[in-house]
Amino acid sequence: MKAIAYRQCLPTSDPNCLIDVELPEPVVAGRDLLVRIEAISVNPVDTKVRRNVAPPDGGMTVLGYDAAGVVEAVGPQVTLFKPGDAVWYAGSRLRQGTNAQRHLVDERIVGHKPGSLDFAQAAAMPLTTITAWEALFDRLGLPRTEQASTQDDAGTVLITAGAGGVGSIAIQLARQLSAARILATASRPESRAQIEALGAHAVIDHSQPISQGLKATGVRWVERIFSVSHRPALPGAGEDRCASGPHLRDRRPRRLRCPPAQGALRIAALGGNVHPLQLRDPRHGAAGPAPQRGGPAGRCRSDQHHAQ
Repeated sequence: MKAIAYRQCLPTSDPNCLIDVELPEPVVAGRDLLVRIEAISVNPVDTKVRRNVAPPDGGMTVLGYDAAGVVEAVGPQVTLFKPGDAVWYAGSRLRQGTNAQRHLVDERIVGHKPGSLDFAQAAAMPLTTITAWEALFDRLGLPRTEQASTQDDAGTVLITAGAGGVGSIAIQLARQLSAARILATASRPESRAQIEALGAHAVIDHSQPISQGLKATGVRWVERIFSVSHRPALPGAGEDRCASGPHLRDRRPRRLRCPPAQGALRIAALGGNVHPLQLRDPRHGAAGPAPQRGGPAGRCRSDQHHAQ
């Protein structure tokens, strides 16, 4: 079986940073699916692993998480799929990756590929979509439409870097599955047009103070902030002051809460630094203290998913 792997952590300028290799054919066991890979995608995590995680001495590592393909064989305990099924998934970091002709994956982290997507389109989505879904609904607690059917009930969510991969998926999920008012940030005209087409109710220019953009939309209070910025995501002025507080430096969504008397400001940070804001909640008429880190501090499910 042909695959693309690396033996050393080398820069992309080195011709041996990625190499063509021949590997033994995978053998299914347990709940494994043997998938004939039709398409893959490259995520930032692939480049970080290649740069920083050396294979065992004398060994090699095959990169790749996202994939779409066709099931060729199933393990004896498989109940959800059969040979011939078209599937899509993000694989596990505890196994060799998807940059190969065939790949073994546990059926419990696999889905049937939608018929509306071709293999290349399907392979581009899993890891990005999982990240957006879990940040919005698992960590931020954005209510689904059946839980809050109006904007007054669902509140407002601010999505930074809305034209990026995760941000663009988050806009679509929030618009289709919630009644929340969706604000997103962008600066270039083409990015603003894309965000509006995806369903954002308003676009804020992130090259200007966020507080100005919020005032221009008539929004004075944002209950949820979905940050995918690699810079301090929420510079402000006047009422919306940046408060000194914990920076979130990892890619795992975290939850920050204001004291109950000031409402709840929830921030999901998916990379870079987030400065918690001291915001004025019009429902209470006064600015509250900076949010403190709270809520569950464990890994999000996408991390747990990749540990399977």
